[in-house]
Amino acid sequence: MELRSIDGWRKIAAMCSQPLGGDGMTLVRVALAVGLTLGVLVAPLDAAEQPARKVYRIGYIGNFPPTPSTAFLLSAFTNGLREYGYVEGRNLTIEFRWANGHEERYPELVRDLVHADVQLVVTAQTPAALALKEGAKILPVVLLGPSHPVEAGLVQSLARPGGTITGLSNQAGDLDAKILQLAREFVPKLSRLAVLWTPANQGSVLSLETVQALASKEGISVLPVSARSRDDLESVFSALTRERSDVLYVHGTYLSQAVPIGQLAIRNRLPTISVFTSMTRDGLLISYSPDFAGIFRRGAYYVDRIFKDTKPADLPVEQPTKFDLAINMRTTKALGLVMPPSLLLRADEVIE
Repeated sequence: MELRSIDGWRKIAAMCSQPLGGDGMTLVRVALAVGLTLGVLVAPLDAAEQPARKVYRIGYIGNFPPTPSTAFLLSAFTNGLREYGYVEGRNLTIEFRWANGHEERYPELVRDLVHADVQLVVTAQTPAALALKEGAKILPVVLLGPSHPVEAGLVQSLARPGGTITGLSNQAGDLDAKILQLAREFVPKLSRLAVLWTPANQGSVLSLETVQALASKEGISVLPVSARSRDDLESVFSALTRERSDVLYVHGTYLSQAVPIGQLAIRNRLPTISVFTSMTRDGLLISYSPDFAGIFRRGAYYVDRIFKDTKPADLPVEQPTKFDLAINMRTTKALGLVMPPSLLLRADEVIE
């Protein structure tokens, strides 16, 4: 008997009103009928009738897979997602795609993620975000701290991003100006600044242009250099030595290569500066860095809002509010430098 319909309940009521063989056992019928009914109500649904748990699918595009020095960033993001109730293997799948230093692969990776039916994509890479804007026009994108999102054409403005892209930038004011100021503090006679940049990365291009404009006002010449692979780094440092560079500003596009860059810089007696604390821990001299772990963790907020039907265009792009000054004293000593006490007093992290 179907007990989930009105007719089924009426039949039970009729059964309960009839005595058993005239012996006055109506109450027994009532107990049996109620027991049957309750048993049906509390019994679990068949597997086919169980409501399916929704599984969210995120695409993650990066330049290189995490290294021991950069794994904390991905951990910050997934921990942030967990705080909002999204857990890998339970109700969340993350599809990872890596360019491995080949920026020209980003359009291919975007197409791959579209075919994987992801609901949104997160990235910290400007060229990846540009490829997403071009190749996946309706797919929401959450930025995890690329530089110059407005100037790169990713969003219309920070307050009103428009389109399908939002998230967080690593810029607050002019970070490149701060880098130049710090370089002059530990090398007061700075006259030639080398910049290790990536021509295929629009964020790196914009940063270089900013540094060139600022340096020219200070009478400092800028020497742009780039390396397609780790093997190119040896020749890059040989060129920097020949050109008598005073300081090397390393862009974040070389984050995964910080260890060999730090080693080559010490070997060639060249001070280095970056906007990543992890690079300083890996051997570079000094950094002035946004809280990238905080940026990646905050990215989970944007994912949650979009999953709950907020349009990316209605979510302003956030800028970092916390910056850390880190100094590697082992590198300082290896280079034979004396770090100014004023910098040491301001440092948030000193690596001994």
